[in-house]
Amino acid sequence: MRVLIFHGYLLRGTGSNIYNANLAQALARLGHEVHLLCQDLDAPRLGWIDAIGRWTEGRLSVQQLRDRAGPGTISAYLPDIGGLLPLYVQDEYEGFEARVFEDLSAEEIERYITANVAAVTDVAEAAGGVDAALANHLVMGPVILARSGLAYAAKVHGSALEYTVKPNPETFLPFAREGIEAASGVLVGSRHTAESLWAALPDLDLESKTRLGPPGVDIDGFRPLRPAERPQRVEALAARIEAEGGGGAFGRDAEVAAPAIRHYAAAEGPRVIFVGKLIVSKGVDLLLAAWPLVHAANPGARLLAVGFGEFGDGLRRLLAALGAGDIAEAREVARLGRGLEGGEAKPLSILSAFLADPPPGYLDAAAAAAGSVAFAGRLEHDEVAELLPCAEALVMPSTFPEAFGMVAVEAASCGVLPVSAGHSGMQEVSRQLAPALSEEVAPLISFPVEAGAVAGIAERLNAWLALDEATRASAREALVRTTHDLWSWEGVASGVIAASQGRLDQLPKP
Repeated sequence: MRVLIFHGYLLRGTGSNIYNANLAQALARLGHEVHLLCQDLDAPRLGWIDAIGRWTEGRLSVQQLRDRAGPGTISAYLPDIGGLLPLYVQDEYEGFEARVFEDLSAEEIERYITANVAAVTDVAEAAGGVDAALANHLVMGPVILARSGLAYAAKVHGSALEYTVKPNPETFLPFAREGIEAASGVLVGSRHTAESLWAALPDLDLESKTRLGPPGVDIDGFRPLRPAERPQRVEALAARIEAEGGGGAFGRDAEVAAPAIRHYAAAEGPRVIFVGKLIVSKGVDLLLAAWPLVHAANPGARLLAVGFGEFGDGLRRLLAALGAGDIAEAREVARLGRGLEGGEAKPLSILSAFLADPPPGYLDAAAAAAGSVAFAGRLEHDEVAELLPCAEALVMPSTFPEAFGMVAVEAASCGVLPVSAGHSGMQEVSRQLAPALSEEVAPLISFPVEAGAVAGIAERLNAWLALDEATRASAREALVRTTHDLWSWEGVASGVIAASQGRLDQLPKP
């Protein structure tokens, strides 16, 4: 079967990128011919891509890169969008002028859509037709496939809906409506995302064609590791990154990543990890504020933050202030909040409330924890898979709605306790994991995002780390088993094809 996927972004790094990379590979394993439209300039270097398509003076040419041993094939295409890459959250993308959608003119938006419609049409014609198709993101993937005349399913990841469409309805609701109305089926990662979508487009009766389509997990890549093997695994990764260096589109900084990972490897106590964008919405400030309380109860513990983003410098400023015992400076970071991300100053209310009256001995604990946190910057997804099983716990503290708790699922697949914010798609993942856990462990995987969230994170991490090894080993086995039972990429791939072809009765409602 010939399957076309329109993604329009990179194939590494953030959630939707990883979703499409894994989906394409699962479809190929099932024997399908996959045609993936993206903007990853390094796509030819990815070992799972068999051919690369580019446009020169408006003409598509395809270069064969390798012969695949398995039954399916994957061809990636890089539409010529004139160098302007629209985003949902502002960031830098090497090789592009990257701007958020709301900063684009009407002419720039239409030019972007038109260029991609032409590219989709060329790919479909060159492939000899398409049997199934998937449009990613509420805008602009669905409207692009709608105008291309294909039958398709739409996958709503959440970022386009929450960061672009809902804040700017006059501009972007018409595009969302056009694309979603023409879709054969709409896939969401959680009930939360479904309800948010239905509220944004109440006149389209979307409940009848919305189905649950969460991401999957690579259970071969994300798997447990024996404690004795962890330091060597982490040290080997640091050495390899140091030797390979960085570079390329969206490339990591080896001079930052390798020392941070090596610092993590040298922990004399438990390891805790965060993986995600360094933006205000991910709530990393709450984890940093909680960390002195965790470190005080677990001397030798170390925390590693993996990710990149506009709030990175603000988080480092907060960490430095806490380590120096400078509560006034920490409160200033909390007061400026989103202003340190590049927008207008907007206080971080939960952090501000905690710092206004920290618990007794907090500043001494913060000073003692100085030097126990490192920032690795951006890592490849397979490198994250090497790091995750070396942790005792992962924290996903997002304060903004998430379509799905993908990082939490990947941690669970490694036997690592995922401690997630108790809302949106993250809470739905926690609810699915909880029944397999004991009464003392189940409450630890979710915390409410409210005034006590900082203490809530610390209490859950400390409770987990204080449990006896037999209890934790049993919980780890339950997490792995449940993850394997609930989420697999082959199941996700089959669901995408069914939704594209309108076979919605085969898919669960959210």
